[in-house]
Amino acid sequence: MSTALVVGSGPNGLAAAITLARAGHEVTVLERAEEIGGGTRTSEAILPGLLHDHCSAIHPMAVGSPFLRSLDLQRHGLRWAWPEVDCAHPLDDGTAGILLRSVEETATGLGVDARAWRLLFERTTTNYDRLNTDIMQPLLRVPRHPLLLARFGIPALAPAAVLAKMFGTEQAAGLFGGVAAHAFHPLHHPLSASIGLGILTAGHTYGWAVATGGSQRITDAMAAALGELGGKIETGIHIQAAGDLPPADITMWDTTPTAVAEILCDHLPPRIIKAYSRFRYGPGAFKVDFAVEGGIPWRAERAQHAGTVHLGGTFAEIAATERDIHHGRMPQRPFVLVGQQYLADPQRSVGNVHPIWSYAHVPHSYTGDATAAIIAQIERFAPGFRDRIIGTSVTTTPEFATYNANYVGGNIMTGAKTISQLVFGPRKTPHPYDLGIPGHYLCSAATPPGPGAHGMCGANAAHRALRRSADRTVSER
Repeated sequence: MSTALVVGSGPNGLAAAITLARAGHEVTVLERAEEIGGGTRTSEAILPGLLHDHCSAIHPMAVGSPFLRSLDLQRHGLRWAWPEVDCAHPLDDGTAGILLRSVEETATGLGVDARAWRLLFERTTTNYDRLNTDIMQPLLRVPRHPLLLARFGIPALAPAAVLAKMFGTEQAAGLFGGVAAHAFHPLHHPLSASIGLGILTAGHTYGWAVATGGSQRITDAMAAALGELGGKIETGIHIQAAGDLPPADITMWDTTPTAVAEILCDHLPPRIIKAYSRFRYGPGAFKVDFAVEGGIPWRAERAQHAGTVHLGGTFAEIAATERDIHHGRMPQRPFVLVGQQYLADPQRSVGNVHPIWSYAHVPHSYTGDATAAIIAQIERFAPGFRDRIIGTSVTTTPEFATYNANYVGGNIMTGAKTISQLVFGPRKTPHPYDLGIPGHYLCSAATPPGPGAHGMCGANAAHRALRRSADRTVSER
């Protein structure tokens, strides 16, 4: 039986491992930490029984992931749950842009901007499952649905700031801008609309779901699926050099490009070393979990029912703060994401005390304390919030990098979403998973289609490894 190693146990590492095990390989996953899952973990950070997701929390891309949907993870305990409102974007006047799973209901709620919202999302949402077969793969390939991809891709090429001009209200522009800001990238740059359009289209199709019991359940279900296929997982294994690797026919790397370059060093071809040495990391995240009695008293009533709340004010304000952190400046009012997962999954709460998940966008390797800024930003849209806090747990930007080695400088996106890295991944090639060494492949979120708990980077890389392995077997005969 052929053997395979996977270095790293995030969703992509586990996806690669499952794909290889399904193909009949004897698979072992090696994880540096004592717990598996990468950013897809959950713990009782403040109070016993109060569940907080560590990083990955809301999953519009994962619910519709072709790979995850192929696994029947419900059999291994994974359940999805949805809030009444997917996302809210409150403004200072007490109003809010409201995102619902239905394109039509969202558009209707946006008033004069209904037509523009339908124009952007109605047709692509209807055809999302077909579109997904292209956008969840490397883009340097012949698409299966070229016309559909073009309809999505043409607006995706634009800066988010240009697309925001389609809207006549601050509610619609802010709602779009808050989702586009998930890219941690300046909103006036080309392609900065793409991640926002992708998340919104996926959300309109499948909703902004959470995993009941916490995102750890995604990891646990994938690990169970791997175990059922005979795969093994070993924790506390730190691979620091090529000599630390046990022999294997295939080795998958759920790591950053820079990490694999440091580990494999002279084993890699010069062109790979050169490309990976240029790989860039983006701004960081500063996270604060809260235990809040009675929940957050949002001024905008529908925000009280939203699984996700984006805090950044108008589109212009969001654009300014994203530009600041890109240039290494900490804004006074950073863009803040707030997760109220307990609304969809009440078991995360303890009585009337609810877990609130939040993080701010901050400069790369930011060493300051953004706790007060996050509290002030929530208080801005929910007066009285401060008085309801009964406990906090802080993850600083350096602590994010320690917690997960893929989060260099606190960059939870595993790389800056520049034009080149967004389109090609770590290097310009039709085969972004190849490391230039027979049997070695990169499968982390640094590769297409990028961050999320969807597992598609790992599945894509493993399929590439299987094809190359089959080609070698044929050529040797």
